[in-house]
Amino acid sequence: MDSTATLLAGLVFGSIGLGYLIYGKRQGQAVAWVCGLALMGYSYFVSDPYLLVAIGVGLMLVPRFVRL
Repeated sequence: MDSTATLLAGLVFGSIGLGYLIYGKRQGQAVAWVCGLALMGYSYFVSDPYLLVAIGVGLMLVPRFVRL
């Protein structure tokens, strides 16, 4: 059974991922779109809350530094 912190972090990063996905689609930015998909899906595969937050923050920063 997952802890409350893991469920809450998955919800928060999934919601942010939805925003990235919509933004990337409307603006035509592939990096933001892919990061949005990754943010919405990676929490199903990671169970450690610290790792979940670290990956989420990393994925949120990728569109800021990577431009295609």
